[in-house]
Amino acid sequence: MPCSDFSPIPDIATGDHDALADALATRGTCRILGLPDADSTHALREDLLRLTDAGELSPAATGRGEGRALQPTLRGDRTLWLDDARCGAATGAFLASLDALRVALNERLFLGLAEVEAHYARYAPGTGYARHRDRFRDSDARVISLVAYLNDDWNIDDGGALRLHLDGGAIDIPPLGGTAVCFRSEIEHEVLPAACERLSIAAWFRRRP
Repeated sequence: MPCSDFSPIPDIATGDHDALADALATRGTCRILGLPDADSTHALREDLLRLTDAGELSPAATGRGEGRALQPTLRGDRTLWLDDARCGAATGAFLASLDALRVALNERLFLGLAEVEAHYARYAPGTGYARHRDRFRDSDARVISLVAYLNDDWNIDDGGALRLHLDGGAIDIPPLGGTAVCFRSEIEHEVLPAACERLSIAAWFRRRP
């Protein structure tokens, strides 16, 4: 049966920056409804599927620097950065919306966010991403993480939830198209395997190292 719209974390409407800032400050996370909007979700999904069919996505690695390595048993997605010239026009508009969100968060939380980086992420059926933090041990540049979902007609039996490990326990958030999950980058989380293809955009709001 289809997933419900229930979420165990605060639901924030797109554009309600005060509520978003409050949720991040008090809870560390929230879900943003309507991000991307319906037209953008469709355009981004079609672009990601086009790139997938063309073989333009690459296996994602874990770690960085000398510790960077492909570990498909830990991380199974294939990715392409949104500022890559191979991406379609929809990515430019979405990156602009993320940058506007960066400015709004700086105005309210004084986080010193200097830039946004984002990539497409396509998980084949049966793949996931083991428990981890987006903030690297030797760098605090990543401050806020955001995952936007591009899936169409996702069903609860498909799996693929984002599991956040919060102080009060773990919560699972289904990857419903047209929603995004925003959380502090030090929060541990994982992507549970799905029975079907899982499409998303992963983004990070960064300060200068």
